Amino acid sequence: MGKRQRRYTVFHFLVAGFGAVMVSCTAPNLKEATVVERPNTDNVCANYTVNREPLKQLNFIKLPVGSIKPEGWLRKYLELQRDGLTGHLGEISMWLSKDNNAWLSEGGDHGWEEVPYWLKGYSSLAYTLGDEKMISETKFWIDRVLASQQENGFFGPRNERDGRPELWAHMVMLWCLQSYYEYSNDQRVIDLMTRYFHWQLTIPDDKFLKDYWENSRGGDNMVSVIWLYNRTGDEKLLELIKKIHRNTADWTNPATLPNWHNVNIAQCFREPATYYMLTGDSTMLQASYNVQELIRRVCGQVPGGMFGADENARMGYIDPRQGVETCGMVEQMASDEIMLRITGDPMWAEHCEDVAFNSYPAAVTADFKALRYITSPNHVISDSQNHHPGIDNSGPFLSMNPFSSRCCQHNHSQGWPYYAEHLILATPDGGAAAALYAACQATMKVGQGKEIRLHETTNYPFEEKISFTIECDESVEFPFYLRIPSWTDAASIEINGKKVSVVPQKGQYVCLNRTWENGDNIVLNLPMKLDIHTWQANRNSVSVNYGPLTMSLKIKERYEKKDSKSTAIYDSKWQEDADPEAWPTWEIYPDSPWNYALVTGNDLSASNMEVVHKAWPADNFPFTQENVPLEIKAFGKRIPSWQIDKTGLCGVLPPENAYKEEKETITLIPMGAARLRISAFPNAKE
Repeated sequence: MGKRQRRYTVFHFLVAGFGAVMVSCTAPNLKEATVVERPNTDNVCANYTVNREPLKQLNFIKLPVGSIKPEGWLRKYLELQRDGLTGHLGEISMWLSKDNNAWLSEGGDHGWEEVPYWLKGYSSLAYTLGDEKMISETKFWIDRVLASQQENGFFGPRNERDGRPELWAHMVMLWCLQSYYEYSNDQRVIDLMTRYFHWQLTIPDDKFLKDYWENSRGGDNMVSVIWLYNRTGDEKLLELIKKIHRNTADWTNPATLPNWHNVNIAQCFREPATYYMLTGDSTMLQASYNVQELIRRVCGQVPGGMFGADENARMGYIDPRQGVETCGMVEQMASDEIMLRITGDPMWAEHCEDVAFNSYPAAVTADFKALRYITSPNHVISDSQNHHPGIDNSGPFLSMNPFSSRCCQHNHSQGWPYYAEHLILATPDGGAAAALYAACQATMKVGQGKEIRLHETTNYPFEEKISFTIECDESVEFPFYLRIPSWTDAASIEINGKKVSVVPQKGQYVCLNRTWENGDNIVLNLPMKLDIHTWQANRNSVSVNYGPLTMSLKIKERYEKKDSKSTAIYDSKWQEDADPEAWPTWEIYPDSPWNYALVTGNDLSASNMEVVHKAWPADNFPFTQENVPLEIKAFGKRIPSWQIDKTGLCGVLPPENAYKEEKETITLIPMGAARLRISAFPNAKE
């Protein structure tokens, strides 16, 4: 299978935990350079909170929120998010109005789900950027949540159905509280969570996690229970983990899923792997890999890392013109990050990058002031019309509207902040690891508790070079792990300008173990090349990859400004003074042909394509057609019969033998910079 479609199986080293190949090295002071499948989990160093026994040890440990300060394009993206929809949603969304809000007033009538959805990412963004105004707003909500706890341990809004307490929104708010505790060490969080989980233990099984959302997403509750257990050692929590698992939807069936809702799939497939932390039962771990593979085998023969589910996956609707919710993208990224920490498998980091670089950026406008509900790999019109049954939903789900689609409107906020929190990870053996790559500075403890500052500089994924500089007050010995992606050939590493004689293996890590000095510099080079991937289940269509980037046809985009109130979905609500002129909706239409087949070499190669590197954008933001610093010159042939269909969508892929016109030059750009795009092409061989 191709690089972006390799099978998601649990290899023997997930059970063995650690394997290494010793190699020689020429860099001074380097004790050893090894190629390893996972970090060493045998000797646990207590620099950070780790899994307590009897839980299995994590392969990677997330640093406390605020430890990592992104730089470069990711910093710019977070600033756009702050200045755009995430940072100002409290002024727009009626669901975040403080008047009679369910999280602020007993019996409040709105915001039960939307507040924690938004706060989850908003608070992380505040801590990461160190924005005092946002931190103050976060604390306002957190203080009210902490004050809402009742004597029996319950907190927040009380929704009951047939005597069953509804707990889904509380699962999200618990994650907000966990981030706040990591930032503040406020003991009130530990006290609230302890009392709340003890209350959960008193709920009879026949009334616990029985509603649709909470039943599907019980794994989120389990993550929080494990988080608390690791900090308190309260053994009652181990019983709660078991109780949650037996009352959560069964995500372990090898041939089907409990439901086919796109966000549930992206979010809930990690539950069995989370339970594996307690049981050590490898069938639980395998089950999470199986769901990841199953949905992509059935509806995921498309580029960009996601799958064609619209809101709900449907048999037969597998063409790359089917899309996924923005919610689904950010939840998939979060799941990938959790699975990476649990398993250490570098595949999860690579998959997270696939979604983050290729699918997610095009789901929002470049100024981060509007988003759309559904985004597809082949997406050639983005308007406010109803495209049902072409997509599963009935309503205006394709335009960029800041007032609409209230789940994604609020839940989008977690995507980039959570990604930034995982750029540098701690390892159980007292080391550091870079599994996701982007420019940043991380302050962390290594070795026997010594603090270092790790500075990463790069324009990855738009360039091959990634540089790390270590700042420390004294010499410190620790292992430093670097992920080697599966798509690169001849990766190389230098320390202080001298090449390390290690042969990096694709899909593994290089571990550099040495005594590090202040100013030591590590350079990782990840050569990128063009690669053609064939999607056999979708008429042998092809996509073009360049390193971690997938390329799309450059379509001239025409933006039309619309009133956000008049184009919003029926259940949208906004505050009275929300100004649609300041927060407009944008519809996007193609002003150039899009119905091209891609001309590939007879050997299915990219030999007839040219990579063109351009100047880095002055504003540090590469995810627009105007700014993107990378293009591919290729050849295409138009297919006249491939048109917009009767539902107003890009037609399904034409037959391989469809009539094609003469060859002409076309331009491809990274998928994340193309809000209109063709990413899966019919194949027209030379």
